[in-house]
Amino acid sequence: MLERPAIAHHGGSHIEEVSMRIASFVARLAAVSLGLVSAVVGAGEEAQLVASINAYRAQVQSCAGRAAGELPPLTDDPRLILPADGSGDLRESLGLAAYPLVNAQAISLSGPRDAQAAMATLRQSFCQVVLDPQFVDIGVSRAERDWRIVLARPLLAGRMGDWQAEGQKLLEQINAVRAQPRQCAGQRFAAAPPLAWSSVLGGAAESHSRAMANGNFFDHKDRDGRTPSDRAELAGYTGGLIGENIAAAMDNARKVVDGWLASPGHCANLMNPQFSELGAAYAADPKSDAGIYWTALFGAP
Repeated sequence: MLERPAIAHHGGSHIEEVSMRIASFVARLAAVSLGLVSAVVGAGEEAQLVASINAYRAQVQSCAGRAAGELPPLTDDPRLILPADGSGDLRESLGLAAYPLVNAQAISLSGPRDAQAAMATLRQSFCQVVLDPQFVDIGVSRAERDWRIVLARPLLAGRMGDWQAEGQKLLEQINAVRAQPRQCAGQRFAAAPPLAWSSVLGGAAESHSRAMANGNFFDHKDRDGRTPSDRAELAGYTGGLIGENIAAAMDNARKVVDGWLASPGHCANLMNPQFSELGAAYAADPKSDAGIYWTALFGAP
Protein backbone atom coordinates (compact mmCIF):
# COMPACT_ATOMS: atom_id res chain seq x y z
CA MET A 1 0.00 0.00 0.00
CA LEU A 2 1.20 3.49 -0.74
CA GLU A 3 1.83 5.87 2.11
CA ARG A 4 -1.09 8.22 2.62
CA PRO A 5 -0.92 11.69 4.15
CA ALA A 6 -2.68 12.03 7.49
CA ILE A 7 -6.07 13.71 7.42
CA ALA A 8 -5.72 14.98 10.96
CA HIS A 9 -2.71 15.89 13.07
CA HIS A 10 -1.38 13.17 15.39
CA GLY A 11 0.83 14.39 18.17
CA GLY A 12 0.94 14.14 21.94
CA SER A 13 -2.50 14.61 23.38
CA HIS A 14 -3.59 16.92 20.58
CA ILE A 15 -7.08 16.32 19.21
CA GLU A 16 -8.19 17.81 15.92
CA GLU A 17 -11.65 17.69 14.46
CA VAL A 18 -12.48 18.16 10.80
CA SER A 19 -16.07 18.81 9.71
CA MET A 20 -17.29 18.00 6.21
CA ARG A 21 -20.71 17.99 4.54
CA ILE A 22 -21.06 15.15 2.06
CA ALA A 23 -24.30 14.31 0.23
CA SER A 24 -26.40 15.87 3.00
CA PHE A 25 -24.43 14.00 5.66
CA VAL A 26 -22.34 15.82 8.25
CA ALA A 27 -19.10 13.94 8.92
CA ARG A 28 -16.66 14.82 11.66
CA LEU A 29 -13.22 13.33 12.12
CA ALA A 30 -11.38 13.33 15.43
CA ALA A 31 -7.79 12.16 15.82
CA VAL A 32 -5.71 11.48 18.94
CA SER A 33 -2.30 9.99 19.68
CA LEU A 34 -0.81 8.22 22.70
CA GLY A 35 -3.19 5.32 23.09
CA LEU A 36 -4.16 1.88 21.91
CA VAL A 37 -7.04 0.68 19.82
CA SER A 38 -9.41 -2.21 19.58
CA ALA A 39 -12.52 -3.18 17.62
CA VAL A 40 -16.24 -3.34 17.88
CA VAL A 41 -18.56 -6.18 18.68
CA GLY A 42 -21.77 -4.80 17.28
CA ALA A 43 -25.15 -6.10 16.38
CA GLY A 44 -27.29 -5.49 13.33
CA GLU A 45 -26.26 -2.47 11.28
CA GLU A 46 -23.14 -1.87 13.39
CA ALA A 47 -21.82 -5.36 12.69
CA GLN A 48 -22.74 -4.99 9.03
CA LEU A 49 -20.70 -1.79 8.80
CA VAL A 50 -17.67 -3.51 10.35
CA ALA A 51 -18.03 -6.33 7.82
CA SER A 52 -18.31 -3.82 4.98
CA ILE A 53 -15.20 -1.96 6.13
CA ASN A 54 -13.21 -5.20 6.31
CA ALA A 55 -14.43 -6.27 2.87
CA TYR A 56 -13.36 -2.86 1.55
CA ARG A 57 -9.90 -3.22 3.12
CA ALA A 58 -9.49 -6.74 1.70
CA GLN A 59 -9.51 -5.48 -1.90
CA VAL A 60 -7.11 -3.28 -3.85
CA GLN A 61 -8.56 0.24 -3.76
CA SER A 62 -7.93 3.67 -5.21
CA CYS A 63 -7.94 6.33 -2.50
CA ALA A 64 -7.15 10.02 -2.93
CA GLY A 65 -5.55 9.30 -6.28
CA ARG A 66 -3.27 6.59 -4.92
CA ALA A 67 -3.31 2.80 -5.00
CA ALA A 68 -4.06 0.98 -1.74
CA GLY A 69 -3.26 -2.73 -1.47
CA GLU A 70 -5.04 -5.46 0.44
CA LEU A 71 -5.15 -5.05 4.23
CA PRO A 72 -5.98 -7.49 7.03
CA PRO A 73 -9.39 -7.18 8.70
CA LEU A 74 -9.87 -4.95 11.72
CA THR A 75 -10.68 -6.72 14.98
CA ASP A 76 -13.88 -5.94 16.88
CA ASP A 77 -13.20 -4.58 20.36
CA PRO A 78 -16.07 -3.52 22.65
CA ARG A 79 -13.81 -1.01 24.41
CA LEU A 80 -13.92 1.08 21.24
CA ILE A 81 -17.70 1.39 21.28
CA LEU A 82 -18.22 4.99 22.38
CA PRO A 83 -21.34 7.20 22.47
CA ALA A 84 -22.60 7.76 18.94
CA ASP A 85 -23.29 11.44 19.62
CA GLY A 86 -19.54 12.09 19.78
CA SER A 87 -19.61 13.27 23.37
CA GLY A 88 -16.53 12.89 25.54
CA ASP A 89 -12.83 13.26 24.86
CA LEU A 90 -11.57 10.37 22.71
CA ARG A 91 -8.35 9.81 24.60
CA GLU A 92 -10.04 10.04 28.00
CA SER A 93 -12.86 7.72 26.94
CA LEU A 94 -10.47 5.02 25.73
CA GLY A 95 -8.42 5.40 28.91
CA LEU A 96 -11.51 4.83 31.03
CA ALA A 97 -12.26 1.75 28.92
CA ALA A 98 -8.75 0.43 29.77
CA TYR A 99 -7.64 0.46 26.17
CA PRO A 100 -3.80 0.79 25.92
CA LEU A 101 -3.89 3.44 23.23
CA VAL A 102 -1.07 4.37 20.88
CA ASN A 103 -3.12 6.06 18.20
CA ALA A 104 -6.79 6.32 17.32
CA GLN A 105 -9.13 8.17 15.03
CA ALA A 106 -12.87 8.54 15.45
CA ILE A 107 -15.23 9.32 12.59
CA SER A 108 -18.68 10.68 13.46
CA LEU A 109 -21.44 10.58 10.85
CA SER A 110 -24.87 12.16 11.09
CA GLY A 111 -27.47 11.21 8.51
CA PRO A 112 -26.84 7.70 7.09
CA ARG A 113 -29.95 5.59 7.59
CA ASP A 114 -28.14 2.23 7.46
CA ALA A 115 -24.73 0.55 7.17
CA GLN A 116 -24.77 0.73 3.38
CA ALA A 117 -25.24 4.51 3.41
CA ALA A 118 -22.61 4.92 6.14
CA MET A 119 -20.13 2.86 4.11
CA ALA A 120 -20.75 5.01 1.05
CA THR A 121 -19.81 8.11 3.06
CA LEU A 122 -16.69 6.45 4.45
CA ARG A 123 -15.54 5.45 0.96
CA GLN A 124 -16.15 8.93 -0.40
CA SER A 125 -14.75 11.05 2.42
CA PHE A 126 -12.64 8.92 4.76
CA CYS A 127 -10.93 6.26 2.65
CA GLN A 128 -7.53 7.42 3.94
CA VAL A 129 -8.56 6.64 7.51
CA VAL A 130 -10.33 3.36 6.77
CA LEU A 131 -7.37 2.17 4.64
CA ASP A 132 -4.67 3.27 7.09
CA PRO A 133 -2.50 0.17 7.73
CA GLN A 134 -1.58 1.26 11.26
CA PHE A 135 -5.06 0.50 12.60
CA VAL A 136 -5.85 -3.02 13.78
CA ASP A 137 -8.98 -2.58 15.95
CA ILE A 138 -12.40 -1.04 15.38
CA GLY A 139 -15.52 -0.12 17.32
CA VAL A 140 -18.83 1.08 15.87
CA SER A 141 -21.80 2.60 17.68
CA ARG A 142 -25.09 3.91 16.34
CA ALA A 143 -28.03 5.90 17.67
CA GLU A 144 -30.70 6.28 14.98
CA ARG A 145 -28.84 8.21 12.24
CA ASP A 146 -25.78 9.10 14.30
CA TRP A 147 -22.71 6.86 13.93
CA ARG A 148 -19.30 6.77 15.55
CA ILE A 149 -16.52 4.65 14.09
CA VAL A 150 -13.33 4.36 16.17
CA LEU A 151 -10.19 2.87 14.62
CA ALA A 152 -7.14 2.34 16.79
CA ARG A 153 -3.90 0.54 17.36
CA PRO A 154 -2.64 -0.65 20.76
CA LEU A 155 0.72 -0.67 22.43
CA LEU A 156 3.03 -3.46 21.40
CA ALA A 157 2.52 -6.23 23.93
CA GLY A 158 5.18 -8.48 25.35
CA ARG A 159 8.87 -8.82 24.67
CA MET A 160 9.97 -9.66 21.15
CA GLY A 161 13.16 -11.34 20.07
CA ASP A 162 15.48 -10.11 17.34
CA TRP A 163 14.30 -10.18 13.75
CA GLN A 164 15.82 -13.60 13.04
CA ALA A 165 14.03 -15.18 16.01
CA GLU A 166 10.71 -13.60 15.10
CA GLY A 167 11.24 -14.52 11.46
CA GLN A 168 11.65 -18.15 12.48
CA LYS A 169 8.41 -17.92 14.48
CA LEU A 170 6.69 -16.59 11.39
CA LEU A 171 8.09 -19.52 9.40
CA GLU A 172 6.70 -21.97 11.99
CA GLN A 173 3.27 -20.34 11.86
CA ILE A 174 3.21 -20.36 8.06
CA ASN A 175 4.28 -24.00 7.86
CA ALA A 176 1.54 -24.94 10.33
CA VAL A 177 -0.95 -23.19 8.03
CA ARG A 178 0.41 -24.96 4.93
CA ALA A 179 0.06 -28.36 6.62
CA GLN A 180 -3.74 -28.24 6.26
CA PRO A 181 -5.98 -27.85 3.19
CA ARG A 182 -7.40 -24.36 3.09
CA GLN A 183 -9.87 -22.12 1.28
CA CYS A 184 -8.56 -18.67 0.34
CA ALA A 185 -11.72 -16.82 -0.66
CA GLY A 186 -12.93 -18.68 -3.76
CA GLN A 187 -9.70 -20.60 -4.29
CA ARG A 188 -9.15 -24.00 -2.69
CA PHE A 189 -5.63 -25.17 -1.81
CA ALA A 190 -4.44 -28.62 -0.85
CA ALA A 191 -1.93 -28.98 1.97
CA ALA A 192 1.48 -27.76 0.82
CA PRO A 193 5.01 -28.86 1.76
CA PRO A 194 6.76 -26.86 4.50
CA LEU A 195 8.96 -23.95 3.54
CA ALA A 196 12.69 -23.94 4.30
CA TRP A 197 14.41 -20.91 5.80
CA SER A 198 16.47 -18.77 3.41
CA SER A 199 18.98 -16.45 5.05
CA VAL A 200 19.28 -14.48 1.80
CA LEU A 201 15.54 -13.84 1.65
CA GLY A 202 15.58 -13.14 5.39
CA GLY A 203 18.15 -10.40 4.93
CA ALA A 204 16.14 -8.87 2.10
CA ALA A 205 12.98 -9.03 4.23
CA GLU A 206 14.71 -7.32 7.15
CA SER A 207 16.00 -4.54 4.89
CA HIS A 208 12.51 -3.85 3.54
CA SER A 209 10.91 -3.94 6.99
CA ARG A 210 13.55 -1.52 8.23
CA ALA A 211 13.00 0.77 5.24
CA MET A 212 9.24 0.86 5.90
CA ALA A 213 9.68 1.50 9.62
CA ASN A 214 12.32 4.20 9.27
CA GLY A 215 10.70 5.73 6.19
CA ASN A 216 7.17 5.57 7.60
CA PHE A 217 5.58 3.93 4.55
CA PHE A 218 3.78 0.67 3.82
CA ASP A 219 4.21 -0.70 0.32
CA HIS A 220 5.65 -3.58 -1.68
CA LYS A 221 7.77 -1.06 -3.58
CA ASP A 222 10.54 0.68 -1.69
CA ARG A 223 11.38 4.37 -1.93
CA ASP A 224 13.64 3.67 -4.91
CA GLY A 225 10.84 1.88 -6.77
CA ARG A 226 12.31 -1.60 -6.30
CA THR A 227 9.87 -4.51 -6.30
CA PRO A 228 10.18 -7.65 -4.13
CA SER A 229 11.85 -9.45 -7.06
CA ASP A 230 14.30 -6.57 -7.48
CA ARG A 231 15.21 -6.62 -3.80
CA ALA A 232 15.61 -10.41 -3.70
CA GLU A 233 17.90 -10.32 -6.74
CA LEU A 234 19.90 -7.44 -5.26
CA ALA A 235 20.40 -9.50 -2.08
CA GLY A 236 21.82 -12.36 -4.16
CA TYR A 237 18.83 -14.68 -4.39
CA THR A 238 18.91 -16.67 -7.63
CA GLY A 239 15.42 -18.17 -7.56
CA GLY A 240 13.03 -17.45 -10.38
CA LEU A 241 9.79 -17.09 -8.39
CA ILE A 242 9.24 -14.47 -5.68
CA GLY A 243 6.21 -13.52 -3.59
CA GLU A 244 5.82 -11.12 -0.69
CA ASN A 245 3.43 -10.46 2.17
CA ILE A 246 3.73 -7.40 4.39
CA ALA A 247 1.96 -6.39 7.59
CA ALA A 248 2.04 -3.53 10.07
CA ALA A 249 1.05 -2.68 13.65
CA MET A 250 0.87 -6.32 14.80
CA ASP A 251 3.11 -7.38 17.66
CA ASN A 252 3.53 -11.13 17.15
CA ALA A 253 3.80 -13.70 14.39
CA ARG A 254 0.45 -15.33 15.15
CA LYS A 255 -1.47 -12.07 14.65
CA VAL A 256 0.41 -11.41 11.43
CA VAL A 257 -0.44 -14.81 9.95
CA ASP A 258 -4.07 -14.62 11.12
CA GLY A 259 -4.38 -11.29 9.33
CA TRP A 260 -2.90 -12.72 6.14
CA LEU A 261 -5.25 -15.71 6.25
CA ALA A 262 -8.21 -13.33 6.24
CA SER A 263 -6.96 -11.63 3.06
CA PRO A 264 -7.39 -13.68 -0.16
CA GLY A 265 -4.19 -12.57 -1.88
CA HIS A 266 -2.01 -12.99 1.20
CA CYS A 267 -3.63 -16.34 1.97
CA ALA A 268 -2.85 -17.55 -1.56
CA ASN A 269 0.83 -16.71 -1.07
CA LEU A 270 0.88 -18.66 2.19
CA MET A 271 -0.57 -21.75 0.51
CA ASN A 272 1.16 -21.54 -2.89
CA PRO A 273 2.79 -24.97 -3.44
CA GLN A 274 5.31 -23.48 -5.88
CA PHE A 275 7.11 -21.67 -3.07
CA SER A 276 9.71 -23.70 -1.20
CA GLU A 277 11.71 -21.10 0.76
CA LEU A 278 10.98 -18.19 3.06
CA GLY A 279 12.80 -15.31 4.66
CA ALA A 280 10.93 -13.11 7.13
CA ALA A 281 11.65 -10.25 9.50
CA TYR A 282 10.20 -7.32 11.39
CA ALA A 283 11.51 -3.85 12.18
CA ALA A 284 10.19 -1.28 14.63
CA ASP A 285 10.42 2.48 14.86
CA PRO A 286 8.39 4.27 17.56
CA LYS A 287 8.29 7.42 15.43
CA SER A 288 6.48 5.66 12.58
CA ASP A 289 2.70 5.54 12.23
CA ALA A 290 2.35 1.78 12.64
CA GLY A 291 5.27 1.23 15.01
CA ILE A 292 6.21 -2.20 13.65
CA TYR A 293 6.43 -3.57 10.10
CA TRP A 294 6.73 -7.17 8.86
CA THR A 295 7.94 -8.65 5.58
CA ALA A 296 7.76 -12.27 4.42
CA LEU A 297 9.57 -13.07 1.17
CA PHE A 298 8.64 -16.35 -0.52
CA GLY A 299 10.90 -17.93 -3.12
CA ALA A 300 11.58 -20.96 -5.25
CA PRO A 301 15.13 -21.71 -6.42
